[in-house]
Amino acid sequence: MRLVGDITELVTREGELYLATCIDLATREVVGWAMADHHRAELPVDALWMAAGRGGLEHGCIMHTDRGSEGGFNRLSQHLRDRDVATTG
Repeated sequence: MRLVGDITELVTREGELYLATCIDLATREVVGWAMADHHRAELPVDALWMAAGRGGLEHGCIMHTDRGSEGGFNRLSQHLRDRDVATTG
C-alpha cells in the first residue's frame, strides 16, 4: 500500500481551517483526514490515526509527504516508524 499525505489551508468567512489527508494511491480514496483551526504537529498525526483505524496501514506500507514547512510531518514520521511504515519525500 502507498499513501500520500498533505495539509491544505482553507480560507472561510470565519478564518482559516487546515485539512490534513492520507490518500491511498491505488484507489485514490481518502483513508484518513483531520481538520482544525491550526496546523500544529498533531493535525497530520490525527489523520494518520484515522487511516490506521480504518485499516489503512499495513506492514510494508509506504507514505509520501513533502514534509511541509510546518514540521508536523516530522512528528508524523516518528509515528509511521513506530507502525513499520516507510516514508519518502
